[in-house]
Amino acid sequence: MIRKALILFVLTLLPPLAAAQMPDLRQPVIVDAERTDYDGRTSMTVFTGLRLSQGNIGIVADLAQTSRMDFDDSVWRFSGNVVFDVDDGQVTCDSADLRFSEFQLMVATITGSPATFEFRRQGTDQTTYAEANRLYYDLVAGTIEFTGDATITEGGNVITSETLIYNIRDQRINASGNGDERVTVTYTPPDPEDAASDAEEAAGEATDETAADGDAAEDSTESEAGTAGAAEDAAPDEADGGPDEPEDGSE
Repeated sequence: MIRKALILFVLTLLPPLAAAQMPDLRQPVIVDAERTDYDGRTSMTVFTGLRLSQGNIGIVADLAQTSRMDFDDSVWRFSGNVVFDVDDGQVTCDSADLRFSEFQLMVATITGSPATFEFRRQGTDQTTYAEANRLYYDLVAGTIEFTGDATITEGGNVITSETLIYNIRDQRINASGNGDERVTVTYTPPDPEDAASDAEEAAGEATDETAADGDAAEDSTESEAGTAGAAEDAAPDEADGGPDEPEDGSE
């Protein structure tokens, strides 16, 4: 009997992944290459040492080829040392097929042994690492599907399954296993030394806050004492019998 497991992770087990901004897909496409050849028999344009960029998306490869250059409706095949940069992430792979429609990069089908994807958490130096035999990156939907020995690792925490789908916008991971493949989640407790360091830092911050509160309370007490003293000086002196009487004795 074929068993299938499906797990939905709202990213609480792993620390929050990079909330990547979606790229602006309506930017000019720039193609730069060491050499360009056109094969009239196959109607294919071949680029050697290609660099392609659109907005914050950048792709380099040893070789690239396409049957159409207008980017209105075309598929580009990249191969050899392919590096695909987008936002805070970078894909390295053996080959990638990119589909453009109306001058927008719509999807990228990426293969490797394995293909890898590294992305940084915003505001930190921590990096999330993912790998699989195949990646299907839907830039419009903001999702990446990892299939074939898929693994996502961050901070020592690991999710492994046959298929992983990462939703960049919602920061969710769907993990599923087919047949005898199962979903494996490995959670690594934080290093005791790191935890102790964090506790000491938190204690130091609490001490600073307590000292600041004490200083504020002391200042407040001194201020109240000063106010009371001023009021006492301004009050009539009861021991002198009140206000001085007129010297001529008139009432």
